[in-house]
This record gives sequence, C-alpha cells and structure tokens, in this order.
Amino acid sequence: MTRVAAVDCGTNSVRLLVADVDGDRPADVERRMEIVRLGQDVDRTGRLAPEALERTFAAMREYRKLIDLHGATATRVVATSATRDAANRQEFVDGVREIFGVEPEVVSGAEEAELSFTGATKGLLHLSAETGVPQGPYPPYLVVDIGGGSTEFVVGSESVEGALSVDIGCVRLTERHLRDAGDPPEAAALERVVTDIEAALDRVEAEVPVRRARTLVGLAGSVTTIAGIALDLPAYDPERIHHSILSAQQVHDVTRRLLAMTHGERAAVPVMHPGRVDVIGAGALILDRIVRRFAFPQVVVSEHDILDGIAYSIS
Repeated sequence: MTRVAAVDCGTNSVRLLVADVDGDRPADVERRMEIVRLGQDVDRTGRLAPEALERTFAAMREYRKLIDLHGATATRVVATSATRDAANRQEFVDGVREIFGVEPEVVSGAEEAELSFTGATKGLLHLSAETGVPQGPYPPYLVVDIGGGSTEFVVGSESVEGALSVDIGCVRLTERHLRDAGDPPEAAALERVVTDIEAALDRVEAEVPVRRARTLVGLAGSVTTIAGIALDLPAYDPERIHHSILSAQQVHDVTRRLLAMTHGERAAVPVMHPGRVDVIGAGALILDRIVRRFAFPQVVVSEHDILDGIAYSIS
C-alpha cells in the first residue's frame, strides 16, 4: 500500500486527494476542494489574473500542510484547461514548484481524458453486483467530465478507445454568454450557450465513438450538484451522491429549474457550493444537451474522477 497525494488544479477549483492506494479502490485519507476560479477571464484575456493566481496558491499552501501532516510519500500536481490556455502559465508553474517542490504537469486534453476515465471507471465493474442495479452500469462507458474551461469525452471499457477535450465548460460559457444576461438569464443568451455546446458536440460525434457507449458516467461539480438537487438532499453528501443514478428526465427537470432561478434562489439551494452559484446554469446545460443529443436514458454520477486517476498513476 502506498500513500500518495494528488492535486488537480482546474479552471474553477483546486482539489487534493491523499489516499492509500492498493488494488482497485483507493482508501481516502483526506479529500479537499476549494473553488479558486483560476480561469477567471482567461477566455477573454488569454492570461491568468494575478488575484486568481494568489487565491490558488493560498489554497495550495494549505494543501501542502495536509500532505506533510499525513506523510504522503509521492505527490503529483496536474493542471488542466485554464493553464493550457494561458500565455503566462510559467507564473503558475513557478508558484506551484515553490509550494510543493515538484513540477506541475500542464496535461494535454487527451491525458486529462485518460486520467478522468481511469478515476471514474475503476469501481464501476463492482457496482451492479453490489447494488443489484439491473440497468447497469455496463461498458462501454462514455465518461463526461464537465469542467470549468473544458469538457472531456472518453469512450472505453477497460481502457480508452476514443477521447476528445472540447472548450465548453461552466466558467468559460458563463463568462462568454451569461455574465451580463439578466437574472435569471434571458432566453437569447441561453440559446447562444446551446449553440456553442451543440457545435462542440458535433466535433465529439465526429471524432469519438460515443454511440457505442451503453452507460453515461458524469463527473465533476456541475454533475454532482445536479445529483444533489435531484435527490433533494438537505446538504451536500458525497456518499449519497457517488454512484447515484439520475434519469434523463431528472436531468432535464433540474436544468430547467436552475435556469429559471435568480442568483439568490440558486444560492439558497442546500447542496450548492457558493463558488458554483454563478456557473451551475451553464454546467447543467452542458449535461442536459449531452443527454438529449446522445439519447442516454440515465446518468451514473461519480465522485471519483481525474483526482483519483492521478492517485492511481503515482501509486
């Protein structure tokens, strides 16, 4: 058994997993998430904002303390969409190296997809037998990781058979179309979001064998928040959310509700993290359009994702 530390720095959040890895199921020692909005305005400026970098570094300094406290013997730091897009990403690299003593890896969209697939699917082969769920999940899987700046689509059974990262994410689409679109957002702005999503899905369908997939697996905060709302949870509960199964109708209903809410109404939803209030509408629309486009009857929700894939990669 190896104790490892995995750090995932995305467009919206920075997350830590300290885990003991042995076989198919890592045992969590510590799992943390902070919304730092590293990708603030990157879509518009092409640069990481100084205040966004400092928020990120502040969270990472706290993570370094936890890594030392728990005695992890290896650490891997992975950065994704916002950092790939930024002209000044060296500032991020230098800051991370100073905090953790390791070089952060600004991974490609393809490697991000591979890590997400591994983290999400390791436990799925056990799920049907354990829960008695007659409808699966069965491979091949379509794993969809809806991030802040990009969304990864990965098809595979035991390994990746096709993958693509496209530049639709809850932060990117919110900043592009919804920031000044009213409260709740006006229909014309939502149509522009849908247009961008559908154009990205055209690429996905052309390059990834999505129609072969039997099970849709949804990852990341937009999906897990939708699950918490659909389950009517009184507070965010990762154990209840992990491997919950949402029908397509539940996805459509929650998306419709979120898009009709004001900022204040979304903030009052019990499972809503404050850092997701302004971007959850775009995230929900991405999931909703995927379900509609590829006619999946349900979504298996996973709390395990790229962070777990990073942990497996260094064990």
